[in-house]
Amino acid sequence: MQNEEKRKFFRRAVLAGAFAAAGVVLSVVSIPVGPTKCFPFQHTINVLAGAILGPWWAVGAAFTTSVVRNMMGTGSLFAFPGSMFGALFVGLAARALPEKYKFCAACAEPVGTGIVGAWVAAKILGPAIGKSVGFLFFSGSFLMSCVPGALIGAALLCCLQKRMALTKTFGALI
Repeated sequence: MQNEEKRKFFRRAVLAGAFAAAGVVLSVVSIPVGPTKCFPFQHTINVLAGAILGPWWAVGAAFTTSVVRNMMGTGSLFAFPGSMFGALFVGLAARALPEKYKFCAACAEPVGTGIVGAWVAAKILGPAIGKSVGFLFFSGSFLMSCVPGALIGAALLCCLQKRMALTKTFGALI
């Protein structure tokens, strides 16, 4: 790797770690819904990480947050599908959108979490751990958490975008 590539990789890794740490610290705000624990600020972090770092770094940050929260006993196994798919979808949407409209990628978070993540939780993860709850339950509980979180993330992205207008790109962060 060239020096600039190494620097960019290091910056992304540090920022992904900071997002994961923020997700853990902000996990004190939770909404218990049946077997799940909903964390709206995780979805805010997903929006920021997906738009700034891209899909794979965002998924890594969401996965790391889920692992740490499970190790601390503040999360459940449903944190994995409940966060990783939202981060992935936001990152992919942000990659497809022009720089001017990156904040609109937040709309992909409820799709990734509330539909795909809920389906994985209901059809694969739930039965694997002995919790037979339907898709509509997971979808409703995940959407209760991810819609407000995505809105907060979109607002923060919009503010960041205005603040970064001098540099013309989010790339200045990484």
